[in-house]
Amino acid sequence: MTTPATTSGATPATTPETALDVAADVVALTRALVDIPSESGEEAALADAVETALRAMPHLTVERIGDSVVARTGLGRDRRVIVAGHLDTVPAAGNLPARLDPERLHGLGACDMKGGVAVALRLAATLTAPVHDVSYVFYACEEVSGDRNGLAQIATEHPELLHADLAILMEPSDAGVEAGCQGMLMADITVRGARAHTARAWQGVNAAHRAAAVLKRLDDHTAERVVIDGLEYREGLSAVAVRAGVAENVVPDSCVITVNLRFAPSRSPERAEAYVRDLFPEYEVEITEVTPGALPGLDRPAAASFVAALGAVPRPKLGWTDVARFTALGTPALNYGPGDPSLAHTPGEYVPLAQLRACETRLADWLGGR
Repeated sequence: MTTPATTSGATPATTPETALDVAADVVALTRALVDIPSESGEEAALADAVETALRAMPHLTVERIGDSVVARTGLGRDRRVIVAGHLDTVPAAGNLPARLDPERLHGLGACDMKGGVAVALRLAATLTAPVHDVSYVFYACEEVSGDRNGLAQIATEHPELLHADLAILMEPSDAGVEAGCQGMLMADITVRGARAHTARAWQGVNAAHRAAAVLKRLDDHTAERVVIDGLEYREGLSAVAVRAGVAENVVPDSCVITVNLRFAPSRSPERAEAYVRDLFPEYEVEITEVTPGALPGLDRPAAASFVAALGAVPRPKLGWTDVARFTALGTPALNYGPGDPSLAHTPGEYVPLAQLRACETRLADWLGGR
């Protein structure tokens, strides 16, 4: 059930176990966040703790939408910047509670992306008079299907909360800037045959055998490389599932190959669909899902200012992130956060302590005008 947005009201109940000390060092705060379980759909306790911490800050206006929390400054600055991160994690894999060593913090969500959430909470606590107005967005259910995504819920119910000159999504990016993101398309390619008893297989046509031609075409396919704003987005087209057969003694009369296309953000969903259909004109192609990507937007003033302040060389984001949701609303967005994205969702994920501190310092300097 969705909790109505509110700017006032009783502070949610928290226990000592879930209370967050946002005045703590960013490493200690990350560890505390990791130790509050928040698998997708189970973020309430963490959302309560985040809301309680933010409501204690008089320079912020706080709104709760479901298990997502938005906190904003209202200083009348010329620009508004969003700093966003998701609260949920994938299911645990024997990686709780958090474990600290001299260089890394290990544990579920440390990389994806409670380290980034900790940085954002520290900024919210310490930047009482930033040079840009800031909206801090902490949202639920990023790691599951898009219809449950908390950011999508905010965009639907309160799109005005996501309008800004720049959104910084604290996804793990090795403390570098990853611009834009790829689009994603899923399609089912159906190969037809004729059913028969396997004892008389010659009387049928085996669709699974015929599917070899589709798989060969995929194997021979050369992914395109598309350069946008000096960034090279490498596309990919892959078979991810093959399904055929109704019984062990029946020649299958159909075989379905599911393919996944990761396409450059310069392609529209319509062009991506046409691209797949043109590769397989003689087969039945059903598009089951398509999600547009996001252009880099590095020419927008706020984005250019941020990249210049970091002295970073932007990289293309190979994958899909919620920067696409911001872009669809007209807000340019970048990925910037601590942690190696290749460690996300793995049992051994961790976040380097140096990256936690560097991200906090660099963002604080830029937002604080230092």
